[in-house]
Amino acid sequence: MADSTKYSDRSIPKISLHDFESRIDEITAELVAAAESDGFFAVTNHGISVDEVEQQFAAAEQFFSLPDDIKSTVPFTHKNTGWEKAAQIRPSTGKADQKESYQMQYGSNMDGKWLSEETIPGFKKQSLEFMHKCQGVSAKLMTCFARGLGFDDEYFIRAHNVERSNVQTVLRMLHYFAMDPMVPVPEGYYRAGAHADWDFLTLLFQRPGQSGLEICPGREAFTEFGLGDTWTKVEPVAGEIVCNIGDLLMSWSDDRFKSTFHRVKTPADPATDYFGPRYSMAYFNQPNTDCEIQGPLKKYPMVTGQQFNEAAMKRNYAALEAKKASMAVGTAQPVAVA
Repeated sequence: MADSTKYSDRSIPKISLHDFESRIDEITAELVAAAESDGFFAVTNHGISVDEVEQQFAAAEQFFSLPDDIKSTVPFTHKNTGWEKAAQIRPSTGKADQKESYQMQYGSNMDGKWLSEETIPGFKKQSLEFMHKCQGVSAKLMTCFARGLGFDDEYFIRAHNVERSNVQTVLRMLHYFAMDPMVPVPEGYYRAGAHADWDFLTLLFQRPGQSGLEICPGREAFTEFGLGDTWTKVEPVAGEIVCNIGDLLMSWSDDRFKSTFHRVKTPADPATDYFGPRYSMAYFNQPNTDCEIQGPLKKYPMVTGQQFNEAAMKRNYAALEAKKASMAVGTAQPVAVA
């Protein structure tokens, strides 16, 4: 598959959370600057060790190595939990991403969606512990974003209370299938098509050596496409969490903070691209269903967490239908996704 992508050598900001309490004003300024420009940044000294991240990756490998008939006993549901394989179709491509994923939440949302203890001993306990570690990092970032927008320190933390039954936050483990570098890539094959996340904030864990993530800034409003044509590679680095603003925070900030398009590039050149199996983990901070969402300038009408997610899914579906229609007549054009 020919690749005519244009690239820039821009780098995303790297922000240390070391000595957080005494440096919170400095960290807040750095995070706000990153959110207003790139929408992507990497955090270091965040309190989750490299070993702890690798232990969760090992658990992901265990899960994805199981036969499909076992994984299919915990299928993906409308509650955003469970396992799916080559089922997520991006409006930007009109094709299914060539990957599988398993999505985990807190509490009763996972009833019937955990494999048995005998299948993978300790998997549930370890995964929930890792999720709580991610929530701890998220809380620090939420405090800073609340300060940056003029809210009280606990404002966003209250809206993402994972102890409540109506939590929507998700840990998604992802496995992109290995490809043979000696075989031409099939037309229409995509690891993960260009998209913006619709959550509040995403924490992404990558494995060093398993490259592919690319970002493309260009949106001025969370409801528009705004995709540019110049991409930037974000290489995995041990000890870093790559974070990106989601559409929810873009809306909640009255479009001040940017939700940036990104993708996982389909490998094309054996000399430069990674063709092996690729694992990543995304922690999607999503608000409680009943929390009220409106920015300080009230640019958008107030909605609840549940209403925002429902609207995002409707936009996604409408964009996908538009993409299919344009492909059918051979005039595919960029379409809005969220």
